[in-house]
Amino acid sequence: RQAREEGFRKSRMELLSLLMRLRQACCHPDLLPPEFRPKDNTKVDSAKTELLKEIILEAIDGDHRMLVFSQFTGMLQLIIPWLDEQSINYEYLDGSTKHRLDKVNKFNNDPSIPVFLISLKAGGTGLNLTGADTVIHYDQWWNPMVEDQATDRTHRIGQEKPVTAIKLVAHNTIEEKIVALQEEKRDLFNQLIGGAPAKLGDLTPEDFEFIFEN
Repeated sequence: RQAREEGFRKSRMELLSLLMRLRQACCHPDLLPPEFRPKDNTKVDSAKTELLKEIILEAIDGDHRMLVFSQFTGMLQLIIPWLDEQSINYEYLDGSTKHRLDKVNKFNNDPSIPVFLISLKAGGTGLNLTGADTVIHYDQWWNPMVEDQATDRTHRIGQEKPVTAIKLVAHNTIEEKIVALQEEKRDLFNQLIGGAPAKLGDLTPEDFEFIFEN
């Protein structure tokens, strides 16, 4: 075990970088650095992004309003041009956004804005977003409690509709392993109050072994 952990410490940054690239590939190929993209600049679409578009359009047709969470602000930026093309009004919030409360109030009070794009870290705490009745987690965070807190933005005093939460998970990818790890850590968290890793740096050697095993 000691030898394994010493090896883990030496390769920790490489493992974290690999995990990040795999997760970005699951979200959208355009999130990857140029050296990881096709040499001939061939456009590679994302099945997950296309599914998100379908969900958004169906939700709007059903008179629903939604929060779209992603850990990657770059992913949120990739969604914006399509929303503009579709003439879909939206609000946007990430860690660098100023006047956060103004944006929250505008979304809550304006039914003509059906979509709120939010980075998971920025939207995890301190926001009351009862204007939405649908929550979409585009990608998965290591700590299930962080996702739960983000979803809970809609469960506040003033919410009058049932809330639907949707997770988008790429089949047979690293994302399925993350979901399985979330459930394992959720059980541990419930037992020990603090078992789930809050960020990539908190992952243990055992977590990495679980994620990368066949």
